[in-house]
This record gives sequence, structure tokens and C-alpha cells, in this order.
Amino acid sequence: MNDSTDSEELPHKNAAQDVIAVDADDTELGLVNRLEAHTGEGTRHRAFTSLVFDQDDNILLAQRAPGKRLWGTYWDGTVASHPVEGQSQEDATRQRLEEELGITPDQYEDVRLTDRFEYKRYFENAGVEHEVCAVLEVTLHDTTLDPDEEEVAGLMWVPYERLSTHPEWYRQLRLCPWFEIAMRRDTR
Repeated sequence: MNDSTDSEELPHKNAAQDVIAVDADDTELGLVNRLEAHTGEGTRHRAFTSLVFDQDDNILLAQRAPGKRLWGTYWDGTVASHPVEGQSQEDATRQRLEEELGITPDQYEDVRLTDRFEYKRYFENAGVEHEVCAVLEVTLHDTTLDPDEEEVAGLMWVPYERLSTHPEWYRQLRLCPWFEIAMRRDTR
């Protein structure tokens, strides 16, 4: 018997995943298919961006892999994703740091939630992000990385103060909108 959720029948790998639909206050409303949440007008859902720093206050920018459906090859403030049902933002951050960059919890002391905001942005004709986005920060005492090329196309350490003070100097990098918003709000 063929199951309609077999990966070879799905239009995109995210079509089999769910995200958490939320209201403007980040109160959970239920689950929505991840692909559906990012198409048409989108569905507001929970997300996070994690900013990784070294001990000299440089931020690790990660270039999204070209195969990403939305904002492929754009530069992000390290990792961004969605927690799954029952998962905290902090646990989701730990998981994505390890999966995308090989960063393990023994390389940092803690994950700090520093901000939360709502935004909505369309990407070309490919989809939309409508998220309540938590911002989490991590400071590495061991900067050893092992990036997954399916997730990350490039990495760059940048002095955070220069980036946040002069974002126009970095425009040629094509920064992800959620990262630019988090940086503009700068709660550090």
C-alpha cells in the first residue's frame, strides 16, 4: 500500500512536517502543515533565530544552502527554524546548532532568549514567512564547527558592533529579513 506521505510523492521535504500556529502573543493555536504555513498568505507560526557569538563579540553568519525553498543563499544570523510541538525554543536551538553546524552543548554555557517579534515577508514567488520569531543567543567558548552542506553554504565571523552599527556595509550579503529585524531591535 502506498502512503500519500511517502517522501518521493511530496512536493517538498517540508510538506511532511508541521509547525505551531500561534496568535500575535505567541499563544499556541494548533499545528499547521509547514509547507502550507509558508505559501499563499501564510499562517502565523512560531519560529526562532539563534545568534552565535564568540568570546570577542563576533557573530557567526551562516549562508543558507542554495536548496532552501525560501531565502536560499541569503545570509542568516547563524541558524533559524521552528520548534516542534512540545519543544522549547532553547531545546530547538540546541538541536539546530548541532544538526546544522556540529555545535554541541559542551561548546557553550547556555542559550539565552533575548527578544521576540512578529513579522511577515514574502519571498519572490516562492512563499512567505509570517512568524512570531524568538531571538536566542549563544556564546561559544569553543568555536569548532562542522557544517552540514545541505543546510549551510558558507560561514563568516563578523564583528557584531560593526554589523549592527553599519548594516549598509553588509547589504551585498543579502541578509535574511528576520535576522535584519533582530539586529535592528538589538537587545544585547
